[in-house]
Amino acid sequence: MQHVKKRIPASMIDISRTPKMPFRSPRSLWGALSVFLGLILALQTPAQAQTSDLVDRTSLRVCADPANMPFSSKEQTGYENKLADLLGEKLGLPVTYTWFPQATGFVRRTLRLRKCDVIMGFAQGHELVQNSNHYFRSAYVLLHRFDSDLKGIQNLDDPRLEGKKIGVIAGTPPATVMAMNGLMKDAKPFQLVVDRRFVSPAEDIVSEIVEGSLDAGVLWGPIGGYYAKQSDAAITLVPLTQETKGPRMSYRITMGLRPLEPDWKHQLNDFIKENQADIDKILIDFGVPLLDENDQLIKR
Repeated sequence: MQHVKKRIPASMIDISRTPKMPFRSPRSLWGALSVFLGLILALQTPAQAQTSDLVDRTSLRVCADPANMPFSSKEQTGYENKLADLLGEKLGLPVTYTWFPQATGFVRRTLRLRKCDVIMGFAQGHELVQNSNHYFRSAYVLLHRFDSDLKGIQNLDDPRLEGKKIGVIAGTPPATVMAMNGLMKDAKPFQLVVDRRFVSPAEDIVSEIVEGSLDAGVLWGPIGGYYAKQSDAAITLVPLTQETKGPRMSYRITMGLRPLEPDWKHQLNDFIKENQADIDKILIDFGVPLLDENDQLIKR
């Protein structure tokens, strides 16, 4: 009677008690390595296919605030609307919007629910989104009338600001610096979170500087630059890049997308790299003070 060897199922083998196999040959080693790499690639393929499917390929779906000039508006008159138009043109896709106020829950109720695929402006390093490469740098700015006695001021610890009435958005980095410099006792704080359909603190600050009820104001550069440009009076903007204390004042701005979408991120990065001059022109036309990596103003 022929003796038949029984095969033991792999699940029943105690690896710790299995004797070491002798070295076979480079061919055997490369064969095992090829199988191992093949398994890794096989496991990765479905995940990669899944991440590409998260982005709509029939239109450029943008998450935006319907009343947040100069960034975006339902009438599509903001600079982020113009950037979206440029991106859609380069991708050969129509632009569509999911509108939601840019306050608590904005990312969760739009991008994370896959109602849209990109937020056109998001500060670099924010944990709520994956960032593209940055497409501009800007800083908070000090605004005052061109003919005021504040000409030449470069930072918020200049003694000439003492006793001045300065408009500032509460809770922003410059408000912290102003408090450290003892300027808040004479300041006029404006609310940070408002319904922009009815209230526009930045616009009010610039108007009060023009009227003379405020000596100066401090705003995020793109906002201050836009409303200063809209003003009838000559307004000076001073980027606050020379502060000696407190939180940083300059930030890189990116596009925000969902994590685990590498193909989409590469597309956005390629768009930024290939169209930087056109992007800069849109921003400068809106009065955005652009800074290079040495904190010098970019002029084109």
